[in-house]
Amino acid sequence: MVSDVPAGLPTEVSWLLTRLVERVPHARGACLLSIDGLVRAVHGLDADTAEQLAALASALCALGGAAGRRLPDCGEARQVVVEMANALLFVCTAGDGACLAVLAGREADAAVLGHEMTVLVRSVRPALATPARQCGGR
Repeated sequence: MVSDVPAGLPTEVSWLLTRLVERVPHARGACLLSIDGLVRAVHGLDADTAEQLAALASALCALGGAAGRRLPDCGEARQVVVEMANALLFVCTAGDGACLAVLAGREADAAVLGHEMTVLVRSVRPALATPARQCGGR
């Protein structure tokens, strides 16, 4: 299982992901990612799964954002939930330039998982922010 924290990201974030997964029954793993799909911190997922989840979550976050902007009187998207045959995937914004994705078993209580994600993001939003990548001197 991956639990590494990239340089410059507070170790508390990794610990918070671990705590989230351990607190929510049937949660399998959590990933903090940049909005362009780079893994920033992860708990409970192997490296390949974390990278795939980050790419998918980035796309879902963008799609949710577009829905919020394009549909009248809906406001910004707070969370995207994908219900699969054997799993639930929750994705939410987690600060400037960041998203949080949590993968859980089908048995997970969606209300509890959504609430725990919201509490985590609200409590540490500034630490979760991911600055935009800069282009190399071209």
